[in-house]
Amino acid sequence: MKLTTQSQRAVMAMISLALNAGHKVQRLSTLAGDQGISLSYMEQLFYRLRHAGLVEGIRGPGGGYRLGKPASQISVAQIVNAIEMDENETGTSQNPQPEQAMACMLNQLDTQVHDFLDGISLASLVGEHRLPQKKIRVGGTANLIARMFPPRDTAVADLQPA
Repeated sequence: MKLTTQSQRAVMAMISLALNAGHKVQRLSTLAGDQGISLSYMEQLFYRLRHAGLVEGIRGPGGGYRLGKPASQISVAQIVNAIEMDENETGTSQNPQPEQAMACMLNQLDTQVHDFLDGISLASLVGEHRLPQKKIRVGGTANLIARMFPPRDTAVADLQPA
């Protein structure tokens, strides 16, 4: 299992989607801006995530992306596999093949890392962390100012000599 910067970026973007689950869709430009990467880079990641069924795109003026299934059903290993799928399918390596014993150990390590990441769901990463809900109250500013300057009794103030 290959853990690259692309995988890390994809996991962070999926966490952002999980935090916003149920509220609204996320635009790729917002996700890219939050991570400080280009929009085209984020589009490449989401192309792979969409084809793996982990996200779904919503078209239209209010469109964007949301999770393709509940966060509890998406593991970190699935995200990494979706991003690293193309490299794994080619089977080409730039490094020379290690010795047979080392290759066996690396395969076992790879399996253990995969199993570990497969046990971590987006829901467990997000946990109780939710984005704060913005509460809009009509006249909130006016009420705050009114509390700062309580009204004085005008009838008593007008009767008292200056």
